[in-house]
Amino acid sequence: MKPRSHSGPVRAKKHLGQHFLKDSAVSERIADLVPTGSKHQILEVGPGTGALTQPLIQRHGRAVHVVEIDTESVAFLQAADWMNSDHIHSGDLLKSTPDMLGMTGTFTLVGNFPYNISSQILFRALEWRDQVDGCIGMFQKEVALRVCADSGSKVYGILSVLLQNYFSCEYAFTVGPGAFDPPPKVDSGVIRLIRTPDKDPDVDYALLKRVVKAAFGLRRKTLRNALRSGGFNDDAIPEAWRGQRAEQLSPADFIVLTQALQAAL
Repeated sequence: MKPRSHSGPVRAKKHLGQHFLKDSAVSERIADLVPTGSKHQILEVGPGTGALTQPLIQRHGRAVHVVEIDTESVAFLQAADWMNSDHIHSGDLLKSTPDMLGMTGTFTLVGNFPYNISSQILFRALEWRDQVDGCIGMFQKEVALRVCADSGSKVYGILSVLLQNYFSCEYAFTVGPGAFDPPPKVDSGVIRLIRTPDKDPDVDYALLKRVVKAAFGLRRKTLRNALRSGGFNDDAIPEAWRGQRAEQLSPADFIVLTQALQAAL
């Protein structure tokens, strides 16, 4: 594919949730969180003008692919002499499959992720968990804290339980609005999610997701009432948990709960 020329700066588009990272020190810190020495690929989501892409390429070379929905950004990247145009995938991550994006083996999702689809990206990482061995990057701080929250926390919820059952989750550092152009109205948080051999629960993921969503969908109610409303046999809930609320159970507890409910189906 022959690089196309790009005239003028790339404009950040509000409807795409774009806030271009301009602080190179932050880009370097994120790139440093991506494991090195592995043979698998890296897929950066929403590279924009390549602020994070360039330090990733410096560390991982041809292993770096990008997926970008903004045609203006795609044109900019295709014209950049540091970017391999064959590794630029123009399209929507949420409407793609790993194969469509050139990912044939395991890969790590990396990015300054658009805030307006950040939860959907995390759910996609879960759906692709057999290929995604890590997800590293920037989210709205509120989402980043939710992912890494402990049980009992007010922000502990669906994403916390699901992601912590399949990935080790680490909140790395906070980034202020001034690191972006245009600056967002909120702080951002960088997190690192890594798949490890011990993160392979013996449970049907679709059922686990259904249980967790039912439990937190009525989080003010007891698990017995919430799961009964979700269509589950509440008699199958271990007795010690029937009067508790969803946020009182750990991620591992939800695996045991799901196994008990599955046995009663």
